Amino acid sequence: MWISRCSATTLSKPIEKSLVCINSKAISHPEPCNRLTGKRVIMSSLHTLPVAGDYDTSHPTAVRKYNRTHGLIPPTVESSEIQLARCLKQLSGKEKGIEKYLYLSSLRNSNVHVFYRLVTEHIKAIAPLIYTPTVGEACLQWSHNYVQPEGLYISFADRGHIRSVLHNWPERNVEITVVTDGSRILGLGDLGINGMGIPVGKLALYTSCAGIRPEATLPLTLDLGTGNQSLIDDPLYMGSKRPKVSGEEELQFMDELMRSLNEKWPGIVVQFEDFKNPFPALEKFGPEYTCFNDDIQGTGAVVLGGIISAVKQSGVRTKNQRLVFLGAGSAGVGVAKQIVEFFMREGLTEDEARRCFWLVDSKGLVTHDRDDKLADHKRYFSRDDNQGKQYGSLEQVVDLVKPTILMGLSTIGGAFTPEILTKMGQWNEHPIIFPLSNPSANSECTFEEAIKYTDGRALFASGSPFDALEHNGKMQNPGQGLGTILSKATVVTQSMIYGSALALSKSLNTSERSQGWLYPDIGRIRDVSVIVAMEVIRAAEEAGVARETHIKSLNDEELERWVRSKMYEPHKETARVEEEVRGILEDTLTTDYTPTNSIKDSHL
Repeated sequence: MWISRCSATTLSKPIEKSLVCINSKAISHPEPCNRLTGKRVIMSSLHTLPVAGDYDTSHPTAVRKYNRTHGLIPPTVESSEIQLARCLKQLSGKEKGIEKYLYLSSLRNSNVHVFYRLVTEHIKAIAPLIYTPTVGEACLQWSHNYVQPEGLYISFADRGHIRSVLHNWPERNVEITVVTDGSRILGLGDLGINGMGIPVGKLALYTSCAGIRPEATLPLTLDLGTGNQSLIDDPLYMGSKRPKVSGEEELQFMDELMRSLNEKWPGIVVQFEDFKNPFPALEKFGPEYTCFNDDIQGTGAVVLGGIISAVKQSGVRTKNQRLVFLGAGSAGVGVAKQIVEFFMREGLTEDEARRCFWLVDSKGLVTHDRDDKLADHKRYFSRDDNQGKQYGSLEQVVDLVKPTILMGLSTIGGAFTPEILTKMGQWNEHPIIFPLSNPSANSECTFEEAIKYTDGRALFASGSPFDALEHNGKMQNPGQGLGTILSKATVVTQSMIYGSALALSKSLNTSERSQGWLYPDIGRIRDVSVIVAMEVIRAAEEAGVARETHIKSLNDEELERWVRSKMYEPHKETARVEEEVRGILEDTLTTDYTPTNSIKDSHL
């Protein structure tokens, strides 16, 4: 990649002198360019306080003086290599995952660009520490480990003046927010405001993997009460200690929230995350605002990307695929519906595609004539061909169906037993096994188990990270997928969701395909994000919902350059800030000068 470095030399002497003059006279201190729009803005106050990115030790002296951090950080101007070496040393000195999480959280809040340099350089090692599986433990301990604000909390008590709470967020140009009510965090249940770790972690990945600027993101947690009595009884729990509001009250609250968000930041992308019942909000706000639900649509798109690759590798025709899903909640049904669309695009009718699925919940196979009342979202996949017989366990359903694809979204660790995995290997040359629950302890099986009991023939992808292993002399790698939707659309259409999945399946390179991977190497995630973004943009244009109309005429090569130009690159922040300071000082100086060229680009 291209990495910009700032040498230890400072800006030219005229600039240095002007900084001394500006500070000594206490005249109005111009603010750097807006880091999203590139436009300079004028501050009305005489002084501006440094923000997290200003304490970067790679900044030359002139930038430090401008930012008023000169003397607040040690004098040596460091390279990014030295910065990251220090971070890795400190990280290696911590034994537990939660200790590493807390260190990384502190780093992100105190030195944001160094944090993202670390993540982008070591994404494979760091991603599991800032999101799953470690974020699960971080959420469980959130109120106990609380030190500083990391997002915005809006309480049910704030209804009627949500807009005023949004005004307290310090960033003026927010482009995307991840919103949770904490009612169903991963496989851990209702964690209330402790679920803030999910929006924080997800947006950190979006910045690292998709290049969304950190100041353009808003982690948002809604405090709507909790049904978890242990939280109410915990004196350290920081959320409101009241029962969860009703569904009707929540929708009314959400209505004000969505209006306020779009009044404050028009066109903001709103991602709903880990709501226990996500369907009402998505149905109500999806047609009106730029929003989507990650559990229903986002997860479904990422899983579909792997399924497209797996189906091709399995050699089994689409119409002959049989899918058993363990888990019939919002995520399970959302994933299944994405796969239905894929099957339809492969030539099946909707009814033919739907009948390829058997969903299993806590009561067994989902059927029309089961004794209990089915939730609305389960009815689409409910079976009517069971001849009055009920199948109460996964084992019974597997024996009945003899599936080609086994999907887990149940949060039941070990549910894919050795016996079930062995049968999958006996029935299929290349069984497709996707245990998608997280964190790792809730995964339906491990990668090692899937490989062992299918004699190394499983096509595997998981919701939690597992290490590569050797089987029969061949190195096996678990499929890992991360995807991001980058869109300027007025609404998020199903074609855009499907386009992101299709792009993900197409993004594998020759080496990855030859090794039988279902997802691209996570080390290439930023390049993959570009591919996904381009496909989503084209889908938005075709659907007539794209606001960036000027890029319609761009060919693919031009569009790729445009997308990359919009991506945040933490390695280039020092050079960018130095250029900002130089430009601002050119406006304030009345004497001509020739700045020294202290920025060098090198191709690594």
